[in-house]
Amino acid sequence: MTELPALSGKVALVTGASRGIGYGVAEALVARGDRVVITGRGEDALKEAVEQLGAERAVYVAGKAHDEAHQAVAVERAMEAFGRVDYLVNNAGTNPVFGPLADLDLNVARKVFETNVISALGFAQKTWHAWQKDNGGAIVNIASVAGIAPSPFIAAYGVSKAAMINLTQQMAHEFAPKVRVNAIAPAVVKTKFAQALYEGRESEAAASYPLGRLGVPSDIGGAAAFLTSDQSDWVTGQTLVVDGGIFLNAGVG
Repeated sequence: MTELPALSGKVALVTGASRGIGYGVAEALVARGDRVVITGRGEDALKEAVEQLGAERAVYVAGKAHDEAHQAVAVERAMEAFGRVDYLVNNAGTNPVFGPLADLDLNVARKVFETNVISALGFAQKTWHAWQKDNGGAIVNIASVAGIAPSPFIAAYGVSKAAMINLTQQMAHEFAPKVRVNAIAPAVVKTKFAQALYEGRESEAAASYPLGRLGVPSDIGGAAAFLTSDQSDWVTGQTLVVDGGIFLNAGVG
């Protein structure tokens, strides 16, 4: 980034943000003047992301999202570096398995839920107690359209994202009126994480979308920026579907 905007005074913690959707969210928040703490597993990728975002606006904490010690360190880092943590964006996720539920290894299912759902709750708890309980803020959980309708090829992932949507509603109810909690449910976004869903057949995959293309990380970044802004100040407990119109294909005729 060559020219940084004036500081907004707000700080966000974005998990799983060394690349892909998480980085797109961090980039959108920095672009409006927020400072960010980003997390991820790969230290080298995180360092590169911070360089791109601007070292004076971003810091990183490497670790595994489901590790409670890592969650605590990330929140502590936000407080130490910037003195607050107004926004939490739970983007960290995993999908190590493809196929039907009937043959799903239950240990893999536990891993999916631990990373995709339990870690989001852990980060939310720690952010709440560190800052949001007394000062307010917003949480955005990155869910998926796979959590809204059946997705047999990624069934375990879809079930975990359905849980994420319900977690969003539960937290929105409990954390109100101080903290607003919403979710974003993307369709296929062009990231390394989703590559198996479109690699080698992007044109074919995009053809089924009424808007004629797959998503890109900035599409989700813009949605997250909205849900952490004053413009969404009366929105909580909702799931914003960002899908290029793919659900319109469920209509009759």
